[in-house]
Amino acid sequence: MHKASCLCGAVQLTIDSDLSHNSMCHCSQCRKNSGHYWASANVKKEAVRITGEAHLKDFRATPEVRRRFCRHCGTWLIWEHDAEPHTSISLGCFDTPTGINVTRHIFTGDKGDYYDLP
Repeated sequence: MHKASCLCGAVQLTIDSDLSHNSMCHCSQCRKNSGHYWASANVKKEAVRITGEAHLKDFRATPEVRRRFCRHCGTWLIWEHDAEPHTSISLGCFDTPTGINVTRHIFTGDKGDYYDLP
């Protein structure tokens, strides 16, 4: 089990699943939303329990994908595609150790010009 939360604590996540498909996304949407690239782990949607869901605000940059933020502190917690069985949880919001190492970078052709990738 993993625990995660937003900066102000209004939203808390409990994840009853292993973390998989860990990645760092360098696309322009993730960079603009997070201020840099976005590190996340995928879990099955049904494995995520949300406490304080009323404090979440959804944003859709595209019709089929929603990003979920705390409406108070702005922490970006969740990225999910409507048609997919998995959701992505921000690795930066975990309160408990994840026990993983991110090895996958995606959309690297869209990365910012202010950093290099190996």
